[in-house]
Amino acid sequence: MPFDRTDPGFRGPGPESVDHVAARRPRVVVLGDAVLDVWKWGRCHRLCREGPVPVVDVADTAKVPGAAANTAANLAALGAQVQMVATVGDDDAGHDLRDSLRRAGVGTDTVVTDPTRNTEVKVRVMADEQILLRYDEDCAPAPTDTTALLAALDTALADADALLICDYGVTLDDTIRGALCARRDSLPLLVLDAHEPARWQALRPDLVTPNAEEAAALLDTTAHTDHAQLFIDRRDELMARTGAAAVVVTLDKDGTVLLVDGKPAHRTWAVAVPENRSAGAGDTFVAALTAAVLDAMPLTGAVEFAQAAADVVLRSPGTSVCRCPDLRARLGGEGSGVLSRDRFIATVRRERAEGARVVFTNGCFDVLHAGHIACLNEAKSLGDILVVAVNSDSSVRRLKGPERPVNTAGDRCAVLAALSCVDHVTVFDEDTPAELLRATEPQLYVKGGDYSPDMLPETAVVTEYGGHVRVLNYLADHSTTTMIDRIRGRVGER
Repeated sequence: MPFDRTDPGFRGPGPESVDHVAARRPRVVVLGDAVLDVWKWGRCHRLCREGPVPVVDVADTAKVPGAAANTAANLAALGAQVQMVATVGDDDAGHDLRDSLRRAGVGTDTVVTDPTRNTEVKVRVMADEQILLRYDEDCAPAPTDTTALLAALDTALADADALLICDYGVTLDDTIRGALCARRDSLPLLVLDAHEPARWQALRPDLVTPNAEEAAALLDTTAHTDHAQLFIDRRDELMARTGAAAVVVTLDKDGTVLLVDGKPAHRTWAVAVPENRSAGAGDTFVAALTAAVLDAMPLTGAVEFAQAAADVVLRSPGTSVCRCPDLRARLGGEGSGVLSRDRFIATVRRERAEGARVVFTNGCFDVLHAGHIACLNEAKSLGDILVVAVNSDSSVRRLKGPERPVNTAGDRCAVLAALSCVDHVTVFDEDTPAELLRATEPQLYVKGGDYSPDMLPETAVVTEYGGHVRVLNYLADHSTTTMIDRIRGRVGER
């Protein structure tokens, strides 16, 4: 599998990764339940005379790919060559859906037209930014011409790099699941996004992406105050019941949690937005995750890449796709979170004044690795805002020697700021961040390592203003020096 490879460092979601993923041009087949999403936009100034309901003066109507079709459109927007395999009706909605897919750059030659069924349509009526009504048309499951659909799938899979299955319980039945299981060994990378992942357990997907509700159902449990920890604690059950090599549970506004056997769990953190901006974000996430994995990005980096893509569409109205320029800006430019020293101090003070629990950490972060990522994610879980102070290049040289840093402060900050767990980053030139701590007074100062708080020179400063110090879990055999030595060793072998 593409993510079963070791990597000497964390290769993740810098802005250059967007171009790298797009240039890969992977061939992806999307199999699943295609829907036509219709958005009606207007203004509301009055109530209906016949009843106490609002009257919307519709000014614009948009018809766009939804559900599995939206996943396909998002893959195409990120540079993939996409073939849609689905069943639609021989009706106006089916024709509109085909047209919208073609405009999105998705191949539709393997979309099967079935005159005995109707195309599923979801209509939302909007007054300014508020959804007033959603109604669904022809959403009841109907018999599927499995012979035609499997023939279309065979055609689409020729030379495919990945098969992404989007099963929302409408068209993919036991016959299709059985046929795929019978040919499992010949399938490419297999990613599953399904309402009931357990139905696909025998297929042994490489990667499955249930949401929190779907994952909780797999564990025969209900809502939990800390879904992420629940799924981390019961990782083995989740993996067994999905049959998957890796599980990414999407937690809506709480981000995601990545679970792989034998490796630390990895969290991502979502940008908080109103619920009326959440349509299709899950489709974007699984599309971006698939594209990143196909570019051989380690899974920790791939889920960060996918989280950033989902954050992009959460800023857009309607059912939207994440395009490369917007994702590039999200990861490296606009709103990157890298602040000057003065802005950093002012921002942290403001966050504290508004009631946020601020967690502060610091380090060189020269070659980002799994140990860094685990510590940063743990640090984020301890508060509301995670801020990171990065040693300047001259400071690193004083601490580590003339051959360090390997990466400049600008590059180190950009990679950190692209992580969803990190809210703000700045650079400091001193040997310790004592002055920044005095200026910002975060409630919690954390460090990762194999030492105790009384060994840290910052402890006295934090204690003086009433803060707390915590040493995070230490991952053995993960250090920047070790990573650099490994990289140099590999280069020397060539």
